[in-house]
Amino acid sequence: MEAGRTPRDVALLLARRKAAFVAAKDRSEPVWVIGADTVVAVEVDGRERLLGKPANEREARRYLGWLSESRHQVITGVCVIGPTKANVFAECERTWVRMRRIEDHEAQAYVESGEWVDKAGGYAIQENADAFVTGLEEGGFDNVVGLPVELTKRLLCQAGFEGASV
Repeated sequence: MEAGRTPRDVALLLARRKAAFVAAKDRSEPVWVIGADTVVAVEVDGRERLLGKPANEREARRYLGWLSESRHQVITGVCVIGPTKANVFAECERTWVRMRRIEDHEAQAYVESGEWVDKAGGYAIQENADAFVTGLEEGGFDNVVGLPVELTKRLLCQAGFEGASV
């Protein structure tokens, strides 16, 4: 993690970049853009580590080792850009996730399943990794999946999108 950047800062920055990239494309009709990105932060050896998407099986396995018996943060940044691109609305949601001990054979089987691919922190709570989770605090399950629905609806309302009731 860059010095001075919190996991929240990183999630917001990534969500803003995604939304801005899509909003900048030329279109014949006005569009609403929602960008979202999720990061996982866990303390390892007294230092906070930011876990994005593992690059390979070895890194996925290392991430699962760090997450085993942890209480870690899942932070999703959401950014909404309206058709005029004049206003940008962005916020984060954080969920604390508690995981039980992940046995070596379980981690190996999970990595071999491929579910970790393209997942922040190397796990998908909406798939078989839910077996490792013992509890959620603060935010919701949808945040851990990668799109906090109520937050997204609230940002759409703030941006003036009609029909986005909260």
